[in-house]
Amino acid sequence: MSGLNLGPEQLDRFSRHIIMDDVGPEGQKALLDARVLVVGAGGLGSPIIQYLAAAGVGTLGIADDDDVERSNLQRQVIHADADVGRPKVDSAAAFVTDLNPDCTIERHHTRITAENVDDLIADYDFVVDASDNFATRYLVNDACTLANKPFSHGAIYRFEGQVTTFAQEDDSPCYRCMFPEAPPAGTVPDCSEAGVLGVLPGTVGCIQATEVVKWILRGADLLPESELLDGRLIFYDAMDMTFEEVPVEPNPDCPVCGDEPAISSVQDVEYVETCAISAD
Repeated sequence: MSGLNLGPEQLDRFSRHIIMDDVGPEGQKALLDARVLVVGAGGLGSPIIQYLAAAGVGTLGIADDDDVERSNLQRQVIHADADVGRPKVDSAAAFVTDLNPDCTIERHHTRITAENVDDLIADYDFVVDASDNFATRYLVNDACTLANKPFSHGAIYRFEGQVTTFAQEDDSPCYRCMFPEAPPAGTVPDCSEAGVLGVLPGTVGCIQATEVVKWILRGADLLPESELLDGRLIFYDAMDMTFEEVPVEPNPDCPVCGDEPAISSVQDVEYVETCAISAD
């Protein structure tokens, strides 16, 4: 085996993957050929971006419209004090280049909206939702589900996190199967109001990154016995150090993937407050 045309530095960098029977040069080549979009370069996005770049994912898209703030640094570990005031996509790109210069970074310094989401996700194999607000979560869900694009969902709150994968297989649910609409505005405080344990997003983000790597390797006919979190939601409680798994079934009444879906386009939804279907 010639290493599937991996260069000498790549053979060295990824040697601990390549010597694994479950990955090998074929798996590493699949990772290098993969294109993954990470929505959000904050608490969850930081470990996701860090580990996907280190694992050798060849192209990482990073979508975020925020700048680095000093209050971010307690948990957003790919940014440094010197980056305060810098766009997160630029800081994240510089971090990845230092870590793995072979990784191509596509920066999307923009907020994802109903007007641009379809174009943003179109060129990627897998989407990772590392956002911090309900509007973006529902928008990513609806766009990916309608486009049959696999994606990972993660969320954090104080000491708690949740993570699942939507693989877009025949029996896959979607985020709206669990939560048809977002809770009313103001009922769930964000981390600027409620706080978040600094190490929490590292755990949840690493699980999301693991799901991405497994999905890529499964697509290369490797890891045939592995299971994704498709149809399963993991709740993580850092206070008690417990993991609870909850099954997630497809909902025949789901407005986006059910038997008679009400959503045929992201234009059918007003992505504010409850992310409900437009009455127009």
